[in-house]
Amino acid sequence: MCNDNFDELHFEQLKKIIGWAYDKSLFYRNSFEKAGVKPADFKTVDDIKKFPFLTLAELNREDSMDFLTLPLSNIVRINYVEDSDAGINVANFYTKDDVAKNVEMMTRCLQAAKIYRGSIVGVQGDLSDSKFLDVIYALESLNVTVIPLGNDYRRWIATLENFSMDTLISTPKLAVQLIIQLQAVEKNIADYPIRKIICLNTNNIQNPLQTHIEERTGAAVYNLFAPQEIGTAGIIFQCSNTSGHHVQEDNFFVEIADFASDKIFDDEHMGELVITTLTAQARPLIRYRTRQAVRRMDGVCTCGRKTLRLATPFTKIFNLR
Repeated sequence: MCNDNFDELHFEQLKKIIGWAYDKSLFYRNSFEKAGVKPADFKTVDDIKKFPFLTLAELNREDSMDFLTLPLSNIVRINYVEDSDAGINVANFYTKDDVAKNVEMMTRCLQAAKIYRGSIVGVQGDLSDSKFLDVIYALESLNVTVIPLGNDYRRWIATLENFSMDTLISTPKLAVQLIIQLQAVEKNIADYPIRKIICLNTNNIQNPLQTHIEERTGAAVYNLFAPQEIGTAGIIFQCSNTSGHHVQEDNFFVEIADFASDKIFDDEHMGELVITTLTAQARPLIRYRTRQAVRRMDGVCTCGRKTLRLATPFTKIFNLR
């Protein structure tokens, strides 16, 4: 979406979050001063380029409390993430409004995947992960029948036998484990009524196991980008017409940077996805380099949404262009 009104909205949101981060967070105050910039230097949307990038290495290295912008008495949820395989060791903090925003974004994602009242949805995953709590709250707000499945494969199988779930929300790894566990007891997941699988992808926008899961289940697979260090699964969601990935632009400002430099691409050049949170209160992220390869997609989407779309190197429409 590119118009003057939207640029003005982004300017106001960016100005507010940059000032908030500088005033309230020890990390950002030190980071901005080291880079020689202050909130007063932000006079146009393009001035975001003056501010330093944030990397995963910094999130891991710095004390999580230094990113916090509010006292703990204002925090309603803390999600500690330690994943040695992915090299992540961070704490995510949420105010009441942060949780409400995350649930609102997740509700949009579910609606885009055509999850409505009457659906019976199994949620496969550890509920100590804040993202799965947001998923359940969003499903319940849609009056969907929700079945928390946890991580125990015996519960997975028993639930499949007793309830006609039509949708599964999972991670690529857990979805494949379900396929394998059913096979171990001589059952085929394709024989069950699951016809839609929403995968929360923690390491990629595009699900690397998608083709395998689709072939084994016969279900349509929808992708949500759910990086553990960011703490929400609502940043980007797959178009309902599989025409790229939509950005929730009222909550995130997106840039695309050269992987090897600070250069920002304003065209359809492939580069690294950089995000700035616009509404996060407890722990804003300013110019976070996600390590994800994307490019902009011009034009109005066939689904009718007018928000910014992104393609990955593996998006089918990208390969056809």
